[in-house]
Parts: sequence; structure tokens; C-alpha cells
Amino acid sequence: MFGPEGPSWRELAVQALSSVEHGYDLLAPKFDRTPFRTPDDVLGSVTKALAPLGPFEDGLDLCCGTGAGTEVLAGLCRRSVTGVDFSAGMLDVARRRVRPAGGPGVAWVRGDARALPFTAAFDLVVSFGAFGHFLPRELPGLFAQVHSVLRPGGDFAFPVLAPPRPTRPAFWMLLGFDAVMRVRNALWRPPFVMYYRAFRLGAVLEELGRAGFAVELRALPAFGRRGDGSPRARLVVARKVRPRPAA
Repeated sequence: MFGPEGPSWRELAVQALSSVEHGYDLLAPKFDRTPFRTPDDVLGSVTKALAPLGPFEDGLDLCCGTGAGTEVLAGLCRRSVTGVDFSAGMLDVARRRVRPAGGPGVAWVRGDARALPFTAAFDLVVSFGAFGHFLPRELPGLFAQVHSVLRPGGDFAFPVLAPPRPTRPAFWMLLGFDAVMRVRNALWRPPFVMYYRAFRLGAVLEELGRAGFAVELRALPAFGRRGDGSPRARLVVARKVRPRPAA
């Protein structure tokens, strides 16, 4: 599953018993050789879907990790790209591997997505594979932060995959993973928040609307459709259209 260059089971166990931040510091040197990195076909499909919505000047990769999404932004933004993550180890890897030639300037910022250290400075915010690290009750605050750093008319975009059905092994694998994490967090401190099934699209769309976004769902054609005709993967595009309602 991880290959000879990926982390060992012992390394994964140490990471899982750490905090989220320290766990990713430990995993960072081998992160790109694990299945946790966003696949290239997802990155390419999102790039293709976002291109007609531009041009964009300044982009932010939220919870950037080792910079895969930052590379997407570098191909879409003309002036600047910023990656923000709270793991110093992941940012160190990103600095070394993401060096676009002749493109926009790239900056790396260590910070918490729940308290972003920016003003309304971006036309586009993207995020890949990070939302499992946020509990459902944290989503209103997270989306409020994204809203605050976007210029009026700016877009917040992220891919979502259709959840597997109960007849598929993946359904039970994800259910089991979340159950193990809940037991782990009940028995061990500090907690490691990573839940695959807690990010529910219906609730997410509702919270985005409350935060002041107009939301559009775009199918990602490269992933095809399920038996009922629904897309296997979608791009959520949330546009900042009004001031965020007062709390």
C-alpha cells in the first residue's frame, strides 16, 4: 500500500499517537509516497475545471501540506500563490519541491486555517484532502475565515468524491477507520482528528451559504458517473457574494 519508500507501520503508529500537527511533522518527509497525497488525476481535473473561471491574480492553498494544490494554483494565478499549513515539517518539504519557473511568486506561511493571518487578499482559495481534520462544529468558523480572506467575487473551490455505497468494501473500510479514530481519541491524548465520513456534502453546502457564499457544484467528467447517473466526483465552487452575516 505504501511501497518501500513510504513510512513503515511503526512510523504510522507513532504518527497516529501524536497530535495532528506533530504527526504530520513526522510524516512529512515520506508523505508524497503515501496514498494520502491527493492523486494527480484529481489535481488535473480541478485545474481544468477552474481555468474557465479565471483569470486569477492571487491564490491561497488552504492546508497546503507538501504543496500539491499550490502547484495547481501556480498554473492558474498570474501574480502570487500562498500555501498555508500548521505543520512546519510539511511546509519544509513544500519549499523544497515546489519551485515554479517563470510563474507567480510563491510564499509559504505557517498558520492555522481556523485563524488565518491574512486580509481579503485572494481571488481563489483551494483545498485538497484537509477537511477530515475539522470536526463538523468547526466548519462555520473555518468557512468564515475563508470568506474573510477572499476579495468580493473570489472563489473557494475544493473537490468532493461521492461516498461509497454500503455494498462496496470501501464503505466499510472508511466506517471502520472512523470508528478506530473515535476510540483512539476517547482513550488517548492529544487527539488526532481525522474522520473520512464526517464531512457531509449537504451540511457543507448549508454552512457555505450561511457564511455568505453562493455555491455551485460542477461535475468532474474524468471520474465518470455512478449507476444512478450522479457524478463520482464534483468540484464545489463557492463564490463570495455578500458580507458574512453577523454572529
